[in-house]
Amino acid sequence: MSAIKRFGLVGKNISYSFSRGYFSEKFEALNLSNHVYQNFDLENIEEFPAVFEDFSEELLGMNVTIPYKEKVGAYLDEIDEDAKEIGAINTIKILKSGKRLGYNTDVYGFQNSIAPLIKEHHKKALILGTGGASKAVAYAFKKLNIEYKFVSRIPKNDSQISYESISEALLSEFTIIVNCSPLGTSPDVHLCPDIPYEGIANKHLLYDLIYNPAETTFLRMGKENGAVVKNGLQMLELQAEKSWEIWNEESE
Repeated sequence: MSAIKRFGLVGKNISYSFSRGYFSEKFEALNLSNHVYQNFDLENIEEFPAVFEDFSEELLGMNVTIPYKEKVGAYLDEIDEDAKEIGAINTIKILKSGKRLGYNTDVYGFQNSIAPLIKEHHKKALILGTGGASKAVAYAFKKLNIEYKFVSRIPKNDSQISYESISEALLSEFTIIVNCSPLGTSPDVHLCPDIPYEGIANKHLLYDLIYNPAETTFLRMGKENGAVVKNGLQMLELQAEKSWEIWNEESE
């Protein structure tokens, strides 16, 4: 049997992992019996270098998820310009030399999944949450020429507003709302971001990065008020395929 080619997901409390199931099915469909995808569930980012010691010869690529997208860059040799500007990394490529390169494919996944839903009146967006994924969403909105504001429980600068400051009047202006917070993820499916849903109407587009459940309370309440809604499954699939493309590109 040919040498193992190992890939994996770095994160914390990631037993639910979309990535492991997705790539395991992909490898099986492509008859790549020597390809393995596993979870690297780390209690803290300081454990990250040990992963390379354990699998130094086999490890070719990794995905990165909560809460390490903003921290993992310190352990890489080079970071792609887009990922550097975003300030978050979700894909790592390991060269034969051992050099580790960081990328962000969340932008690609988000932009290409939301773009077909954007209409002429979608000029401004609210981004709920301020973590690594929200930075990729903001970067995509920049590329789409859509103004945005981050919404945080504790705003830290002028680019952020509080949940308390979201009024129906504000929602009439900001007609795209993206949930980048974990609120509503299974098993806590009853939870949702605290916004005035009565201000949502048919001109709104609500996008939730969560994919489990397929319809979160956030999306259901938006849909009940006539909004167009979308979950994060296609974004995950697109970013995963972009990661696969990066891992398989010829390198020096």
